[in-house]
Amino acid sequence: MPRRSATMLAATLLLIGLLCASVLFKVPFTEMSPGPTYNTLGVQDKTGTPVITITGHETYPTSGHLNMTTVQVTGANYQPSLVSAIVGWIRDDVLVVPHDNVYPQGQTDQEAQQENAEQFASSEDSAKTAALKQLDIPVGTEVIVSAVTAGGPSEGKLHAGDQIVAVDGVAITDRAQVAEQVTRHQPGETVVFTVVPHAKASATPDPADEVQVPVVTAKSEDDGPERAVVGITPSVDHVYPFKIDIGLQDVGGPSAGLMFALGIVDKLTPTDLTGGKFVAGTGTIDDDGAVGPIGGIQMKLIAARDKGAEYFFTPADNCAEASKGTPSGLTLVKVENLDGAVKALDSIRSGDEAALPSCGK
Repeated sequence: MPRRSATMLAATLLLIGLLCASVLFKVPFTEMSPGPTYNTLGVQDKTGTPVITITGHETYPTSGHLNMTTVQVTGANYQPSLVSAIVGWIRDDVLVVPHDNVYPQGQTDQEAQQENAEQFASSEDSAKTAALKQLDIPVGTEVIVSAVTAGGPSEGKLHAGDQIVAVDGVAITDRAQVAEQVTRHQPGETVVFTVVPHAKASATPDPADEVQVPVVTAKSEDDGPERAVVGITPSVDHVYPFKIDIGLQDVGGPSAGLMFALGIVDKLTPTDLTGGKFVAGTGTIDDDGAVGPIGGIQMKLIAARDKGAEYFFTPADNCAEASKGTPSGLTLVKVENLDGAVKALDSIRSGDEAALPSCGK
């Protein structure tokens, strides 16, 4: 075989080998892509039930869209091939990030789903609280049992969700008081909890529902000083004057908080906040209405624009990243808190776009 032909054959075989290797070789990355968006003023596609349902308080008609946005993420066990990762880096609608950025310390799919569900539940609670505070509607608090230690003194006596009214007759208004009262005892002594069982808890508690639950304390087994313990974790829960249900399924994480809060405010406000406009957005929210940054902002921008959004409420800390890849026809609106987002809707509704806080400002 002539030398030139042999060289070409060897190069071709080498190229084929490299291509095969790149297809088979896995790399430690995770792929993100635009996910579904949900209108918090509308209904769920699968069930036709409202995303937000409010009972026990007057609500008002709404129009337009206040869409929360999501990102689709490959599973914890998925690893793309080198070719797939390269293709993802080239595409505008796929984001390739290091695997450990999404699933830290070898987190499994089940662990990630559990964490996302917990974050979503916390986000719902903060959205309700922030929305009612925005409208000057009082929000109460109560101390509850959030967890009971398996095999501990309280197992079978106290239950997750029970409201702790008093300990040894001392009224409880803060979760720290629970430990203070318990540690007044020696291990082996009895502490008496006054609780409203979870099944009877309501926004308007009835003293007749209160029960006395004696618990024999045990000795602590951690590295701290020896003390009496009862094997529960107390936490503070919000009490709302009426019922607010957020019914989305198969959605996780904390990033829908802002849009949920806006949806609640709109339903409880006589003014139609959107004026029929299509607004989408994202952002975490705390009980006081402060809006925080999220991940995957570029994918959420694409999802929003593909759905028809004209405006995108962007957490202030995401503005720099979002400004690098804003889809054509989508106006970024910088948001720092819920009050600012409501005022931005006023400007959108009135057509005063010059008043909108821009990510470029």
